[in-house]
Amino acid sequence: MSETPDPEVVELASKVFDLARTGDAGTLAAYIDAGVPANLTNEKGDSLVMLAAYHGHADAVTALLARGADADRANDRGQTPLAGAVFKGEDTVVRALLAGGANPEAGTPSAVDTARMFGKAELLELFGTR
Repeated sequence: MSETPDPEVVELASKVFDLARTGDAGTLAAYIDAGVPANLTNEKGDSLVMLAAYHGHADAVTALLARGADADRANDRGQTPLAGAVFKGEDTVVRALLAGGANPEAGTPSAVDTARMFGKAELLELFGTR
């Protein structure tokens, strides 16, 4: 196996990561349906779900989760998409992740810890914690 990544594969991966960041749910779903891994991660361990969640794209998050993406996949720093959405104040994304099975206790800090840190009582209630 070659140590040098195929430039075409790198270009495709970059395009797919950009689709997650910009929230192009339809095109992103088409790439996943065509065989791009739903749990593809970048060099920092950020998954497509993490990028879509952090940038506030609930439709893209839902499309990825419907195609088998892991709602709780943590990046290299232990952060989950749900904690990122809480941090960014993306309540619609928080609800999409919860509907897709995300665990508010997963990650470091967890979504629960993040909600406590920022005094988001309504999210703590949504998570079933106080």
